[in-house]
Amino acid sequence: MVYETARAVNIPIIGMGGITTPEDVVEYLLAGATAVEVGTASYADPRAVERLARGLESWCRGHGVERVASLTGALEIARD
Repeated sequence: MVYETARAVNIPIIGMGGITTPEDVVEYLLAGATAVEVGTASYADPRAVERLARGLESWCRGHGVERVASLTGALEIARD
């Protein structure tokens, strides 16, 4: 839904639902989200947001991504 919504509107999209790993964050960003919301994961792990931020930083470093913002909508770029 994030991908379809991002293609249909020109406003920031917040990805939400099921974000528990850094890879989940990356998937939402690639689909077009400009931000993500972490909800239920915070109940199980009060430090989920910190863990995800560190994991996202590590993922980006490991994949040569200098700016997290460059991931936003990159799936669309790859399909063109």
